[in-house]
Amino acid sequence: MQQHGSTNSLKAMMARPLAVAITVAIVGVLGMVLVDHGPWTHPQVQRADVANYKTTGEAARAVGATVTPTEPKRVIEPAVPGPKPAEPPAPYTQ
Repeated sequence: MQQHGSTNSLKAMMARPLAVAITVAIVGVLGMVLVDHGPWTHPQVQRADVANYKTTGEAARAVGATVTPTEPKRVIEPAVPGPKPAEPPAPYTQ
């Protein structure tokens, strides 16, 4: 008679999920290496006129565009309609 709780069946039961996990890990690492270092990843070379400017604003000013900042946020905001959210209780200190 064979016992259901023997160590051989436990090893066989654990071998399949472990093999699947290792296979998924290997395929994932190979996929990342292929995507990051494949033959289609070439360095992105910039033209000299684009590479000379560090910000979009500098490049825009160089060609004569005017750059205006956005309006600053108002210091006092209007009250939001509706009920106010409940405040959390004060922390307990000893």
